[in-house]
Amino acid sequence: MWDETSRSHYANSLHEPRTDLRHGRPVQQSLSLALKRAVDLCVAGLVLLVAAPVLAAVALAVLLKMGRPVLFRQARVGRHGRTFMILKFRSMTTGSAGFDTADDAARLTPLGRWLRDTGLDELPRLWNIVRGDLSLVGPRPLPTSYRFRYTQEQFRRHEVRPGLTSPTQINGRNELSWEEKFGHDVWYVDHRSTLLDLRIIARTAATVLRRRGISAPGSPTADEFLGTSAGRPEAPVGAAAGGGQARDDGCLRDPDVPPDSVVKGVPAR
Repeated sequence: MWDETSRSHYANSLHEPRTDLRHGRPVQQSLSLALKRAVDLCVAGLVLLVAAPVLAAVALAVLLKMGRPVLFRQARVGRHGRTFMILKFRSMTTGSAGFDTADDAARLTPLGRWLRDTGLDELPRLWNIVRGDLSLVGPRPLPTSYRFRYTQEQFRRHEVRPGLTSPTQINGRNELSWEEKFGHDVWYVDHRSTLLDLRIIARTAATVLRRRGISAPGSPTADEFLGTSAGRPEAPVGAAAGGGQARDDGCLRDPDVPPDSVVKGVPAR
């Protein structure tokens, strides 16, 4: 968990230039990041245009089956710890605030389950990519209430933009423990490349078709992350700003993988 010195360093780091540890250059000047952003914009923009009829059909189905709002919006932690509002199609009926997996099971509709199984609920996140909140590949975006529950090593996942898919998506998804998820996140931060992104995207398609790991064992969505140490940590002042329930996401996953178990640039479960 974080002490006051760590929190102060985190706050100051939001305004510091980041450095690519592998190349020793400021991230802002990295050609690889510029290329990654260009690919994100081109792919997300093209898919939005091509999938416009699908987006319209899903929006209409959600409106008819569940009513308004059609979109689920929630504050998430992005690159360098900045907060943004993520978008996806609703998969649940409205319910009480807070994190309650039993309540989630009751609120998850048949349409919502199908949308989550097929990944169609995440199509609106393409707009987050166009806006620069997300990338095609990167650590999965998590609720703002988790901000100070990470260890400092786990928080390194925010050195890059969060992604629509990630190594966790192809290595077990919600079947993994949170420590495994964050291990994959940090591994990606240290090994990211265009080739690795292409491999992850290709394997994500196969993962979606198999529909494995969509929910955590015994839960319709994902278990809440309470912190790595035993017990639930105290939330710092302002930590829960912008919302923070982890419900209605169901797409979180990652494992801690040592270098010798990496196969063809993608960590294996």
